[in-house]
Amino acid sequence: MKKIITLMMVVLVLFACKSKSAATSAPVKSAPVASTKLDKSSQVFIKGDWEITSVTYPGSDYIKVSSFQIADSKCFVGSTWHFISNNNKGNMSLTKTGCPAFSSPIVWSVNKEGVFVLKIVEAGVKSKTVTQGYLLRVANQTETSFQLIDNINVGGQNKDVTYQFEKINSTKN
Repeated sequence: MKKIITLMMVVLVLFACKSKSAATSAPVKSAPVASTKLDKSSQVFIKGDWEITSVTYPGSDYIKVSSFQIADSKCFVGSTWHFISNNNKGNMSLTKTGCPAFSSPIVWSVNKEGVFVLKIVEAGVKSKTVTQGYLLRVANQTETSFQLIDNINVGGQNKDVTYQFEKINSTKN
């Protein structure tokens, strides 16, 4: 019960957090989230090892987007993500040539409205002390692929940034 209450508090804190684009300095409003109840079946589908195979958004030839305040969105192509569904933890790593190397533990969940809650946790820091995170929509989820969609503000217009994930292997977690 204590874990559920703690998780609900974390999710509530994260509702106000949203990723920012390099094209804008104003925070983006996220879609309203009515429930903090977790979607266990979506989380089980996401568990395992994944790779981002593409990052797409309108105007990508002309506009650079900084993803998760880490690097240019195109640096996330080829990044690997490990999701553990029973404790909502994992890790992600960027290794693309010409981009900053980055690796970090993560805490994540998916609620009943299909909102993916992500916290990037620095090594040695407890996730409960991290007060900022990102809200993305889960879309087109299958056993071997899914998309995370971020909504950003570019020049006063909302645009979707789509991260395409493909399953790397099917080992048990």
